[in-house]
Amino acid sequence: MDYSFSQEQLAYKEKVIAFAKEAFPESYLEADLNSVFSKEAWMKCAEFGLQGLAIPKEYGGTGDEIDLITACLAMEGLGYACRDNGLAFGINAQLWTVEYPIVLFGTEEQKKKYLPRMAAGEWMGCHALSEPDAGSDVYSMKTTATKVDGGYLLNGHKHYITFGPVGDVILVFATTDPNKGAWGITAFMVEKGMKGFTQGENRPKMGLRTVPFGDLFFEDCFVPEENRLGPEGAGWSITNSSLEHDRCTILAGQLGTMQYQLEETVAYVRKRKQYGQAIGKFQSVSNRVADMKLRLELSKLLLYKVAWMKNKGETSMMESALLKLYMSESFIESSLDAIRNHGAPGYISEFEVERNLRDAVGGVIYAGTSDIQRNIISKLLGL
Repeated sequence: MDYSFSQEQLAYKEKVIAFAKEAFPESYLEADLNSVFSKEAWMKCAEFGLQGLAIPKEYGGTGDEIDLITACLAMEGLGYACRDNGLAFGINAQLWTVEYPIVLFGTEEQKKKYLPRMAAGEWMGCHALSEPDAGSDVYSMKTTATKVDGGYLLNGHKHYITFGPVGDVILVFATTDPNKGAWGITAFMVEKGMKGFTQGENRPKMGLRTVPFGDLFFEDCFVPEENRLGPEGAGWSITNSSLEHDRCTILAGQLGTMQYQLEETVAYVRKRKQYGQAIGKFQSVSNRVADMKLRLELSKLLLYKVAWMKNKGETSMMESALLKLYMSESFIESSLDAIRNHGAPGYISEFEVERNLRDAVGGVIYAGTSDIQRNIISKLLGL
């Protein structure tokens, strides 16, 4: 395994950091408090090229080919320099669960129609898999796609969908044959404004408040056959493929945040004095800092390994599960340590330390819960 990065990759990461520091210097207190999504910030990222990281240049993307390591480094840089964790989360969600499946499974017409607009920030994409009774157990999916002349009629309800309230193009998974279980699931591209398709309101949540979450409703929504992504029954394979990438890169932003979090904590405990000395000299405080550093470095190794494997075209189901499990739980633990080391200022919202903990909690739920990751790992070990 070669974890050395090219000069071009490292330079791009530094370029992202410089861009984010200049573009997003402001506090996110008000946006977080009021659950405000910034389309302006989204467009700045698109103009820079971040939404094109999962798209080949011929369709408006950033590079001649998709490089997962470069994408991870870019998102790590964004997470380090921009305090809006929701922005990095939302970009990653579109990159790997909407754009990349179209790149892999879409027709030429679908690629030309959707990818340039998403790369440019004009259209926002979302991935609609979860339902009220089908979260981790996707086989319980009740949304149906009934074949009719010229296309399909979709009926059902999707639940807690990232960008659901504002999405322009939605990758929807529905069952065309309930008797086939996972192999009856099919993917469709549904567009805002289609008759029978309704987007719910933004739902307030604990963290990642700057990213809209909501429900989607389909009532005899006609979807033309040319909007089907891949063949009938390929939906489960499509979402499995995208989730391996998603579990890798969606956490890269958190890695950057953990680096920033560590640096800020070290600076604070060196400056803050009690009993005549910096609090970083007290063993309880310094040990928490050491634990934060350990989690950061182990998370890097897991992240870079998965990115390296995917760049080589290898399957990484085990490694992706290990990464998703470890880094998501590490971000929570390190956020708690940062709050403890800051004391009261860590708990007060105005200092913007506690928000990382609220944002971190979602990581043990989205893209497969920690329980599911443990199940995957143990099953792959033969249990």
